[in-house]
Amino acid sequence: MQAFIGLGSNLDQPVQRLTSALLAMDRLPGLTLQHHSRLYSSAPIGPQDQPDYVNAVAEVHSTLTPHALLHSLQALELAAGRQRLRHWGERTLDLDILLIDDQLIDTPDLQVPHPQMSRRAFVLHPLLEIAPHCHLPDGTALGSFLSQVAEQTLSPLAELDRDALIERKDPHRTD
Repeated sequence: MQAFIGLGSNLDQPVQRLTSALLAMDRLPGLTLQHHSRLYSSAPIGPQDQPDYVNAVAEVHSTLTPHALLHSLQALELAAGRQRLRHWGERTLDLDILLIDDQLIDTPDLQVPHPQMSRRAFVLHPLLEIAPHCHLPDGTALGSFLSQVAEQTLSPLAELDRDALIERKDPHRTD
């Protein structure tokens, strides 16, 4: 299955956190990193007494069930020191499943599409960067929501080089 994962961090070297998370996701059994966006800086949505966030979106291919994917991503968050201290509060790493194929999932622990994704510039812009024709399961183009998030400040930070990530993953790679 194809899935899109939103990444975010605003504590303890967020750029390095996201780079490490992309590498870790690609190492997960049953998961292959296909593409990822550049990094973006954005103001926090929740409490304003926290640092700005660094965000990105990754496209992955997975042989895991949606809930197994969720649990694998939550394990990566915990390994990165994630603590849930307050709603929309600061975090070392946040990994959200945004979309899985054209599936609709509504369980107590997993909602797909992510219920807030169409309201967040820090999700829409990086997602549309790597999948410009992406749509919701009902066929609504995600690009149609851009005007609704136009007032949200978002600044491109850096473009991550997939080849550089692969080199970090396997420095002896010969292909």
